[in-house]
Amino acid sequence: MSKAKRLLDILMFVKTKRKFTAQELADEFEISVRTIHRYLLDLSDMGLPIYAEQGRHGGYTVLENRMLPPILFTEEEAVSIFFAFQSLSYYRSLPFDTEISAVAHKLYNSLSNDAKIKVDKMRSYISFWNPKRSIDTPYLNDLLEASMLNKNLSIQYDSKSGITTKYIRPIGIYAHDGLWYLPAYDYNKQKILLFRADRVLSIQLKETNEEEFMNLEEWFDSTEVTNPIRLYALLTREGVRQCKSVPWLEGCVETKEDGTGYIDSPIEENEISFITPLFYRLGTDVQIKEPKYLIDRMRLQAKEILKMYPE
Repeated sequence: MSKAKRLLDILMFVKTKRKFTAQELADEFEISVRTIHRYLLDLSDMGLPIYAEQGRHGGYTVLENRMLPPILFTEEEAVSIFFAFQSLSYYRSLPFDTEISAVAHKLYNSLSNDAKIKVDKMRSYISFWNPKRSIDTPYLNDLLEASMLNKNLSIQYDSKSGITTKYIRPIGIYAHDGLWYLPAYDYNKQKILLFRADRVLSIQLKETNEEEFMNLEEWFDSTEVTNPIRLYALLTREGVRQCKSVPWLEGCVETKEDGTGYIDSPIEENEISFITPLFYRLGTDVQIKEPKYLIDRMRLQAKEILKMYPE
């Protein structure tokens, strides 16, 4: 029997039994006690938390842990998981204790030599790219925990108007374009707002809520508009292409046969501040018809820029 198969059998046995002696393992697998000790050292190096008790009545105990039992993957499944990890490598902060590089390293080492050669070659031809961000998000784990535990938070937030204190109820976190975002119910504004997680400067845990609230998945699926205004804009072919690359705007774009298009959709009134910079970057590839408030904001921004570049 190969050493790898023997280690797997011993691992399954000790995780089930939890408390045992080296002699018991030697009798079970019909090998020497010395060999059992070597195998237990190998398992410990692999991450199995084993506690040794010395003395006449001593032995070994497998401590409570979150280590998963062995999972068998096909070669194709292992390769696909390995490359899925690659998309996470562009994020400076992750809400996980184990570094993705360590997990990917373990998975790579478990592959056959042929599979390793295949992976090494594929690295030059495929990438799940995101912008490489150097921004740290120190409270990412805490924000996720608070969302899952249904807790309110008092946060110091670096907003456009300066550092402010927010009293919120977070509903989850999500990653987009190399950054982490935090949708949360703002008790002062009495509505769900979207915060940049890296702009949270400090947090203070508050009370736990008794009643359930909307979670991130439900928020993504929600299409309810509480303060609707009409957004109507004409798009060139390039405007259609650009707007369709924006996830939250993609579903609102209607395309004509010639490739041009338009947006005619109700939006939340407070979304105007997010839409203005996007449409301003599009320049002549978008012509806003409604609302007048958005047109006025575009004009104001254009005037402010022209002041910086007088003739």
